[in-house]
Amino acid sequence: MSGFSTLAIHHGYDPQAHHGALVPPTYHSATFAFPGAEAAARAFAGEGPGYVYTRIGNPTLALFEARMAALEGGAAAVAFGSGMGAITSTLWTLLRPGDLILADRTLYGCTFAFLHHGIGQFGVRVRQVDMTDPAALADGLRERPRLVYLESPANPNMRLIDIAAVAAAAHAAGALVAVDNTYATPYLQQPLALGADVVLHSATKYLSGHGDATAGVMVARDAELAAQVRLQGLKDMTGAVLSPADASLLLRGLKTLALRMDRHCANARALAGLLHGHPAVARVYYPGLADDPFHALAARQMRQPGGMLAFELHGGVAAGRRFIDALQLVACAVSLGDAESLAQHPASMTHSTYTPEERAAAGIGEGLVRLSAGLEDAPDLLEDVARALQAAAG
Repeated sequence: MSGFSTLAIHHGYDPQAHHGALVPPTYHSATFAFPGAEAAARAFAGEGPGYVYTRIGNPTLALFEARMAALEGGAAAVAFGSGMGAITSTLWTLLRPGDLILADRTLYGCTFAFLHHGIGQFGVRVRQVDMTDPAALADGLRERPRLVYLESPANPNMRLIDIAAVAAAAHAAGALVAVDNTYATPYLQQPLALGADVVLHSATKYLSGHGDATAGVMVARDAELAAQVRLQGLKDMTGAVLSPADASLLLRGLKTLALRMDRHCANARALAGLLHGHPAVARVYYPGLADDPFHALAARQMRQPGGMLAFELHGGVAAGRRFIDALQLVACAVSLGDAESLAQHPASMTHSTYTPEERAAAGIGEGLVRLSAGLEDAPDLLEDVARALQAAAG
């Protein structure tokens, strides 16, 4: 098996090994029994087969992890109870006091807060640079970071980073590379194939796709690194375990990921076309547009430019609020990748952990609106957004 959807539907599961059940069973058990003390001791020592406790491993979680490793082209994956669980568990494992993490200038608000107000308080140095600028990246790498961290596309302003170029430069400086691939999913982009060492996802988003599960996952090029994260970051540091019920929902979501992403991307393109050149819109951020500064990189690095877009309205924050308040079909909500289209104002919502000065440095305008294109019929979405743009214009 090698096709993306074939792997997403079939990898790692044989119905005949489970009484012919076509849908993998959900193992709700928190703990697992052993035939005797010797078998238990071997399992606890990692010398024998078997599950011990769901915080460390569970058959339902293991199947989701195996499928994610296959889809991202990694050696192993670890599932978590949230995207931030995946990020924090991984960074707590890889970084020590005195280490430097070199991050791109634009990050999801909670990731930014964790770096500067979380792990940064425990002796880990944090520096952010513009990784679209080779000179800025080279200057940061001179400090010999332990880890280089980036999002591409970046949340919320759709900046793209040349992952292959960053990975090559980082590895030459002795650093590992971690990429948050939430926006793209493995269907649109595979950072490990471009040279990254670790891929991270908020699986709550496109991987689930239905807004009914909270989850995260990390996929590593090296199986030993993944085992480290499982036994240190997950088991001992955060305990950010994914529930078997949510893992089952994620397995369901993966089956339709390719189909859904094609529709998300098609709707995002249609919306970008409406927004581009509209008199109420100052700027559109979408790499699918021919005049977007990241258009060529998106064509080289991604299968499609994605289902997310952002835009600045003339009139700033007030216009943005008028726009969101006028929406009827598109919901005002955080998160993304759901069947429902969602819009939000980053400066007052997902990126409110930044100061205004920090947002400006990260390229997040005060009037920026982020829109997650859902799976609705395109004409209905376009009608709703066009009406809201008219309201925004005042």
